[in-house]
Amino acid sequence: MKNIGFLGAGAMTEAMIQGMITKEFIDRDRLFIMNRSNSDRLAELEEKYGVRTLQDVETLLKHSDVIVLAMKPVDAAYALESMEPFLTDQHVIISVLAGITTSYIEESIQPNIPILRAMPNTSAAIGYSATAIARGKYANQEHSSFTQQLFETIGTVVQVREEKLNAITGLSGSGPAYFYYMVECMEKAAILNGIDQETARHLIIQTITGAAKMLSETNNHATHLRERVTSPGGTTQAGLTVLEKYKYEEAITECITEAGKRSEELGKILERQSHL
Repeated sequence: MKNIGFLGAGAMTEAMIQGMITKEFIDRDRLFIMNRSNSDRLAELEEKYGVRTLQDVETLLKHSDVIVLAMKPVDAAYALESMEPFLTDQHVIISVLAGITTSYIEESIQPNIPILRAMPNTSAAIGYSATAIARGKYANQEHSSFTQQLFETIGTVVQVREEKLNAITGLSGSGPAYFYYMVECMEKAAILNGIDQETARHLIIQTITGAAKMLSETNNHATHLRERVTSPGGTTQAGLTVLEKYKYEEAITECITEAGKRSEELGKILERQSHL
């Protein structure tokens, strides 16, 4: 069994640790965490999950076979520089850093180390992440399988080519926020129509949950399910007509496209800054 070390102690690290322990993917004494500055956060995670926390990169790499890069993307260059002297060809690196390519990581370290890149989302906190993973030049199918099993402890996983990850960041990485915004808007509309907020929230959440289950459990296409709800001249048709009037489809398309472009731009900015 491999030991797993985390560089970074934020929400994603905690979600992954909780998922792996809950699903019995790994013993908690095989999990190691370090960050640069927040010793209180390390103490919190150690007490809560019984994992081992460390204070320096050398010790982390000495104890870990798999290194998860989970710090802020702006700290990637410093982290890779500090890791490089202690890496061996026995290590595997998994990055959850938005926009940072495997080729950038490969160029920042000397050995031909297997590197994989993952894009989970914030629903990992409750075990419902939609995660996409891609492998770098030196990673093989065995590395991909291990990484998939790891991320399946916090949700569902798909394997893709790395060039798709920026678009996936715009789709499912940022996707929860789009639904939260929709709920905000629906709550405001409900209040304007005389429904109290608590009642509206209950009805909206159950409506979204039911729609998601219809999509996943009936295996019907969204178009088919929409058409089944929409009677000609009925209430649903009246609402959908307004969405079409305000170019709802175009807005969603542009939203996802622009978020994906921004992921790519941010990655390039960070990579350029690291070479200055």
